Amino acid sequence: MLEVVPGDVGAQHVRLAISPLEEVLNAVRALARPGPVHARWAAANRTAVDVPELVTLISGDVYFPDFLSPPAGSLEAQFEAIVRTPPDQVRREIEMSVAGRDVPPDMFADPAAARDLLAAQMRECWTALLQPIWPRLQDVLDTDVDHRTRQFREGGLVAVLTGIHPGIVVAGPSILLPTVYSGRLELDSRGLQLIPSVFAPRLGVMMVPPWQPCLVYPARGSATLWEDAPPPARDALAGVVGRTKARLLRTLASPASTTALATRFGVAPSTISEHLTALVAAGLLTSRRVGRSVQYRRSSLGDEIVSNAT
Repeated sequence: MLEVVPGDVGAQHVRLAISPLEEVLNAVRALARPGPVHARWAAANRTAVDVPELVTLISGDVYFPDFLSPPAGSLEAQFEAIVRTPPDQVRREIEMSVAGRDVPPDMFADPAAARDLLAAQMRECWTALLQPIWPRLQDVLDTDVDHRTRQFREGGLVAVLTGIHPGIVVAGPSILLPTVYSGRLELDSRGLQLIPSVFAPRLGVMMVPPWQPCLVYPARGSATLWEDAPPPARDALAGVVGRTKARLLRTLASPASTTALATRFGVAPSTISEHLTALVAAGLLTSRRVGRSVQYRRSSLGDEIVSNAT
């Protein structure tokens, strides 16, 4: 259990961010320990990368090095931060990661060499595992960030944290988080970074100095990521609006962008855009700009039609 004490200062310095390299780490762990949501993806990608040192380092149950997922920024900025990590910091975090585990003592004997090798392996995993599906992942992550941002505006940090996990409770001035790591975190002017992850199986924390305190949590909508099955052959809704529009209506119980939908359906974005435009014009979908993308989801009329057609 982790006790977080926001304080007056720390509670005002909370940031939601997407971390591509945190997603890489959780994806690599998911290859070895896939839950039911990602089992099909893991089976298809289990031999896609050969990164034994990285797998060894992040296979523990308590901690894996924070320097491999520096505070969120662009992908290239994160890679640059890895290779700039001082060797003493690398050695410290590797020792924390392998403590009490049966790891060959010479595997990470040279921290600078280990850092550069691990950075190369992280890039290999990004290219092979995540880059091809990043638009789909980013759509889920962007939607989560938008939701948490609205929660923060309406109820502050407490509203966001208690909405992230049912096991998070407020106890006076503290917030208790059910994490593997136990300790106490008093927020200061560095604040707290909240990072959603599609592949994260549970809450995780980054607390080792000098990194900014971070909480990694499973993103909303992760369970719908691979829902790309076509509708039943005898589909009354498809008989009226067509198969693609029927699939869109069923899919858009949760928001998604044109790019993510095109990737999920395996068709051109222009084709998806044409169907979305028609459904919005009919009042069956709503649209909302989130950052640089437009998110679509079913309207109340669309909900009613899908419900009655099921």
